Amino acid sequence: MICEMCGKEAASTHRIEVEGSVLRVCESCRHFGTLLDPLIAPAAPAPMARSPGRAGTSGPPPTGRRRTEERDVFTEIPEMELAADWGRRIRQAREARNWTPEELGKRLNEKKSLVLKLESGSFRPPDSTIRKVETLLRIRLRAEPAPAT
Repeated sequence: MICEMCGKEAASTHRIEVEGSVLRVCESCRHFGTLLDPLIAPAAPAPMARSPGRAGTSGPPPTGRRRTEERDVFTEIPEMELAADWGRRIRQAREARNWTPEELGKRLNEKKSLVLKLESGSFRPPDSTIRKVETLLRIRLRAEPAPAT
């Protein structure tokens, strides 16, 4: 097993708590936290048994801690592209509210020059700025990509 504190290979580990985080550490690192249980020797994984009363699930009951399995967030969100006329949409929404580029910049916490570049389409904004503009002006700047032919 590998010590989660120093990275050394260890024959056995201890479970400790360090500032709210639970770590498996070697003998030399266990003094850095509060010992939670005695020495844990490496063992073969035991088969998961069904818990009584929980139909359709397997494994032990939840412990209140979050699962730490890896996932790809890009597969969970739909693919969106910036609409072809996103600069025009920003300018029209701003003008509909009778705001100057400077006023829109202040409301977005951005510079007037950025607003002018966005409206002209000469600068592709980062996703965080796109979200701010969409929220503030209540418009959609992103659209589904056109199907490839």
